[in-house]
Amino acid sequence: MKSVAEQIELIERGTVDLISREDLQAKLARSLESGRPLRVKAGFDPTAPDLHLGHTVLLQKLRHFQLLGHEIYFLIGDFTGLIGDPTGKSDTRPRLTREDVLRNAETYKEQVFKILDPDKTRVVFNSSWLGNLSSYDMIRLASELTVARMLEREDFKVRFENGRPISIHEFLYPLIQGYDSVALKADVELGGTDQLFNLLMGRDLQRSHGQEPQVVLTTPLLEGLDGVNKMGKSLGNYIGITEPPEDIFGKVMSVSDELMFRYYELLSDLSIGEIGQLKNDLAEGRAHPKDVKVRLAQELTTRFHGPESAEKARRHFEQVFARHEVPEEIPEYTCAAGEERIWLPRLLLEAGLVTSTSDGRRMIRQHAVSIDGEKVTDSEADIEARGSILVKVGKRRFCRVVFA
Repeated sequence: MKSVAEQIELIERGTVDLISREDLQAKLARSLESGRPLRVKAGFDPTAPDLHLGHTVLLQKLRHFQLLGHEIYFLIGDFTGLIGDPTGKSDTRPRLTREDVLRNAETYKEQVFKILDPDKTRVVFNSSWLGNLSSYDMIRLASELTVARMLEREDFKVRFENGRPISIHEFLYPLIQGYDSVALKADVELGGTDQLFNLLMGRDLQRSHGQEPQVVLTTPLLEGLDGVNKMGKSLGNYIGITEPPEDIFGKVMSVSDELMFRYYELLSDLSIGEIGQLKNDLAEGRAHPKDVKVRLAQELTTRFHGPESAEKARRHFEQVFARHEVPEEIPEYTCAAGEERIWLPRLLLEAGLVTSTSDGRRMIRQHAVSIDGEKVTDSEADIEARGSILVKVGKRRFCRVVFA
């Protein structure tokens, strides 16, 4: 293991809250002396099947602890996911079925090992202990929390003051998330800045159960491609880690020059010194912003798809965007046309270029759809189902449609 000072330097990189630094130093010193690694926990509720780069900020910090020799507990909240985290919500979340949660949990396990070392990661499900709590146990646990304490949470406070409903089960969420730390005897828990209240609940419950309170560490919420809002699927400003390599590469290249170094700090494996050198090279004219961004895009695409796919994605980007050429390899869709004409939004959906006909109409209205190089502006357009056409949606999606 590295010295305490060296470990602290890496752990503090890109973090917001550290409660407390003194506690962490003491735990690291004991870990070095005893040879026992710290138990580092982070929980993920499987509320959606796919992860995006915003989620990987936390995974990258877990990896830092892993590189320092500590024990990582990747906690899948299959029990808490049935409740739904109320953090940041103005209304009660719709509840997921157990089938939804388990299906999403399986995809999580596949995706996180693109960043974490599977041989050094313990994947645990909180239903294995929360599901065994009796009604008596749950009532006793609930007695450790007051309504006044819950209303210290800003989102609950705002909903209460505005007369918006707060379900009782939502009050249970931070309580049982905190109990996860008791069950695992966690030394450190990580989460996004929006999770601070829930993480501190773990410290409170550990104290009341006679355990040394965990260190709480939060990571920032990564801005999406718009450079303003938190990255998320609902806003369409995300980069999914399961997206094709060409899409990951192209989306990273679309990040603004100002936001680029934030992505470097939170997502890259380069050291702070190396990132600082890139900044200096850029400021002093020894490097071009595009080249610095290409390096980031190639690193992140390699992480999720491997070096060969990343290199292919780079060549695709240069060909399509730098030289404005059609890519060499274009997927083909054969449309068994039973009609003389076909509604364009439906064709875009069938060809896999949009997620719904509504999405197709929206892309057309944004002038993001072209056929054989000609922009389409009528969102209700239908086209002749004859021969073949080259369809482009946005900057990266191409498809050759052949009408059979």
